[in-house]
Amino acid sequence: MKKNYFIVILIFFIFFVISFLTNIIGPLIPEVIKGFSVSKGMAGLLNFSFFIAYGVMSIPAGILTERYKEKKVITGAFMLATMGALLFSFFPTFGVYLVSLFLIGVGMAILQVAINPLLRVSGGEENFAFTSVLAQLFFGGASYLSPLLYSYLVTNLAAGNTSNLLLSTLDKLVPANLKWVSIYWIFAIIAIAMVVVIMFSRFPKVELNEDEKVGSIDTIRELLKNKYVVLFFFGIFAYVGTEQGVASWISKFLEDYHGMNTAVEGASATSWFWGLLTIGCLLGLGLLKLIDSKIILRIFSVAAMICLATALTTGNGMIAYYGFIGVGFFASVMWSIVFSLALNSLKDNHGAFSGILCSGILGGAVIPLIVGILGDAFGLRVGISFVFLTLGYIFSISFWANPLIKNKTVNLIKTT
Repeated sequence: MKKNYFIVILIFFIFFVISFLTNIIGPLIPEVIKGFSVSKGMAGLLNFSFFIAYGVMSIPAGILTERYKEKKVITGAFMLATMGALLFSFFPTFGVYLVSLFLIGVGMAILQVAINPLLRVSGGEENFAFTSVLAQLFFGGASYLSPLLYSYLVTNLAAGNTSNLLLSTLDKLVPANLKWVSIYWIFAIIAIAMVVVIMFSRFPKVELNEDEKVGSIDTIRELLKNKYVVLFFFGIFAYVGTEQGVASWISKFLEDYHGMNTAVEGASATSWFWGLLTIGCLLGLGLLKLIDSKIILRIFSVAAMICLATALTTGNGMIAYYGFIGVGFFASVMWSIVFSLALNSLKDNHGAFSGILCSGILGGAVIPLIVGILGDAFGLRVGISFVFLTLGYIFSISFWANPLIKNKTVNLIKTT
């Protein structure tokens, strides 16, 4: 099939937008707590509202894609995201924010399922590994940039700087005490632009591979009887819970314990958490050619625990800052290794298994909420410490995982 590079580039931007909308919640939590006068536990509902959509929609999204095809479901997903962003932009209250995040989360869950087969077809089967890595770089780049955009908007609007058209327009649209809501106007504009571009784009016909098909309900029920399917589901649950349980609370922790500005140092720390997570992915690709993936997972999960312990226990704000972003670096390989170990543990039904695994993303809903509830009761130092349990579970995978196929490594020492 002829390659369609326009669609490939469009998919890269879709990955960028998914990440842009997904990973901004953490830096906003301190603003939500202050702006809406809610507790940490209530603020934890933000992640819950967004990521529960992944648990609800991952499998149905695959069914929708098979029935209505990629263009329709991707357009619909961005329409949902637009509705969610505009709803909160017009009615900035805490309750509306929860509904808004759920709508955006449903849209992002659908996109995650629909775009990978489209990328494979548009860029060519033989280039899929390469284009997938590039897509992840776009995803990571957006995670790094979105907290910086929030910082730019809030610091300028709060200071009364309306020196350009963007700032002056947003200043008129958002309440005086909720300048951070401006970022959702930006999201709404981006989502609307994506709807327009997609509607006027020609999509190639996608024939799903067997490992991309969701499978029947009976197949899913049968898979859930396999203990490794359940164990790896909790592996993905633990990873996303770790990622969001730390990233969502970095800014608030640095404010509470070290007096740092959430719109400056807090946003910067969250930005670098995601930036180093992206850079670590590239390092991980190289290491997987040299070392068995289970060993890498073991080393990186221990290193992440050391960084987290350092961040939580030090009295020095900058050491805590670097400790948190170190967690991002060492968490970088966990998703890909756990996912690949899972799929390599079963001979067939990989499409249905992938749907079950992606449902584990709801760990991003549950763990930050638990952190917030514990933070209210005992302080965020104790709350974030809950993440040691999820990191411990990821560490355990490196011992009990028994893949049918191990990752191929290069022997640098040749024997004669």
